[in-house]
Amino acid sequence: MLCLSEAVTLGGGDHPNHSGGRLGDQPSAFCSSRNSTQIDLMPKRCKWADSNDLLGAYHDEEWGVPEYDSRALWEKLMLDGFQAGLSWLTILRKRAAFREAFAQFDPEQVARFGQRDVHRLLENAKIVRSRAKIESTIQGARIYLAMHESGEDFSTFVWKLAGGKPIQNNTGVVPTKTPLSEAISKELKHRGFKFVGPVIVYAWMQATGIVNDHAADCFRRKAVKK
Repeated sequence: MLCLSEAVTLGGGDHPNHSGGRLGDQPSAFCSSRNSTQIDLMPKRCKWADSNDLLGAYHDEEWGVPEYDSRALWEKLMLDGFQAGLSWLTILRKRAAFREAFAQFDPEQVARFGQRDVHRLLENAKIVRSRAKIESTIQGARIYLAMHESGEDFSTFVWKLAGGKPIQNNTGVVPTKTPLSEAISKELKHRGFKFVGPVIVYAWMQATGIVNDHAADCFRRKAVKK
């Protein structure tokens, strides 16, 4: 759901900016081609995307693209919560199973999940079987709906905190959290969301294009700059 995940021992490097992994596993400010023999044929991309074909496709098609759809923003936040302590590649491989298990992340359906559904999900080997994360997602759906019913659109809420447009990181340094991710984390926690610490939130910000952390010479940097 990199530059992502809570500052708990996050496993690694196959996810853009999920801290806690090995140094070489973090997405860096450099991009490389997938194969050194094809350096003139392949577009330059963020280095972390070269480690796996699935990560490469995710980088090229999704990561950093500004997302304004409320439901999609919520789904990605929930998946980032499941990623805490794991690698993003693990979640990416299981994403289709997560969507099937959680009713395509339809908040109205997920909000109606009860203990029988929790037990069903705990027995589903195709997803991450963490009771705390499963219950947090169900509660997250209820919070999402409560915000909507009170007239607070989730996308508007998020993008207003971010200043209304994607942030262009031109420093050449990819942080694991920022004052803004800390502020958004605080607001999310205030509303009752869990697994939304500032590191998880920053990774989510990167994934959803709230911040553009593609490397300066990555072919996707200009493409997602909107």
